[in-house]
Amino acid sequence: MLMEKGKELIILAQRMRALSQTGLTYSHNDYEIERCKELIAISNRVTSIVSDIREEEIDALYVPVKEYVTPKVDIRAVVFNDQDEVLLVREKVDGRWSMPGGWSDVGYTPKEVAIKETKEETGIDVSVERLLAVMDKRCHAHPAGPFYIYKMFILCKILGGEFNETFDIMDKGFFPLDSLPPLSLDRILPEQISLMYELRNNPAAPVYLD
Repeated sequence: MLMEKGKELIILAQRMRALSQTGLTYSHNDYEIERCKELIAISNRVTSIVSDIREEEIDALYVPVKEYVTPKVDIRAVVFNDQDEVLLVREKVDGRWSMPGGWSDVGYTPKEVAIKETKEETGIDVSVERLLAVMDKRCHAHPAGPFYIYKMFILCKILGGEFNETFDIMDKGFFPLDSLPPLSLDRILPEQISLMYELRNNPAAPVYLD
């Protein structure tokens, strides 16, 4: 029991650090920066208490120069309704449309991210059915970007809920595949939506893997 509680505390500390590091990236004043740094220090302290590793050693593990760089993971929820229309959201960042989703979050499984992002961005409750594809972004016709990215497409089933309003989403809706809105090509390509439709309708098909 104590071991499980310690593991849970470390996961929470990792989540606290991840949120704080994101806060540092987007902070615009000294107060916000100091609070984020303090939370990182608390994360180090909690992890040290549970693991018996010195706080300085824990902090050093996260210094970028010593960190092994790995791809970022983009998780997209693939949601179709009974009319074979795909669920898309219009993001404020570029005014274009994509499947619900985003970067994977520390402390959440890929399934949990797909469920959480769909709920937050649309108000729709879903359950996860299966993984459809794992794509290396460089292998597809996305525009060039600053990060090396793996994209996970997870098929979800609608359970209920209704469209909501959220700060970073301008609109949302279901669209037939032959009448898609302007897509955010950095996030999703029309041929990827078509492939997800094919894989969704063929449960025996293997997971698409680059």
